[in-house]
Amino acid sequence: MLSGPSGVGKSTVVTEVRRTHPEIWVSVSATTRRPRPGETHGRNYFFVDHAEFAAMVERGDLLEYAEFAGNFYGTPRGPVLERLEAGTPVLLEIELQGARQIRASLPEALLVFLAPPSWDELVRRLVGRGTEAADVIARRLETAQVELAAESEFDATVVNASVEGAAADLVSLMGLSASDQR
Repeated sequence: MLSGPSGVGKSTVVTEVRRTHPEIWVSVSATTRRPRPGETHGRNYFFVDHAEFAAMVERGDLLEYAEFAGNFYGTPRGPVLERLEAGTPVLLEIELQGARQIRASLPEALLVFLAPPSWDELVRRLVGRGTEAADVIARRLETAQVELAAESEFDATVVNASVEGAAADLVSLMGLSASDQR
């Protein structure tokens, strides 16, 4: 399970992991936020409305869920448990609230914190996205300070100084190596 502050590059690192290790199954989260340019329903996220998300929670369809920056995010339970039972390496990309739920519900999971090389770099990445209004960025930066303070709750930390290096470190923590590629 990979978590870290908004803007640290979680999605970018996961994309690199997928590129170099296609045998790792990456969970697709459900979210109530609107798609960003280039995002596809079912590939990047399952984009759902608030009513559908609430129904998923009510049915117990989510392994974890959390509210973040005014939107809800959650990990569909069934596909994750199916892959784990089949012995497939699984990677979840989730926020801090969800990470805490994973710790409680799947204590055997390896929780990895993705850290920025510096606070200034994190600010640069969030502002540089150009996808959100200034007030949303300000909220994300406030939340990032809280998330950075939670690093000690994780089993391991990977610093995202370079995408390739962070992805390789994450794959190594999963017990895989370059020679394990399929």
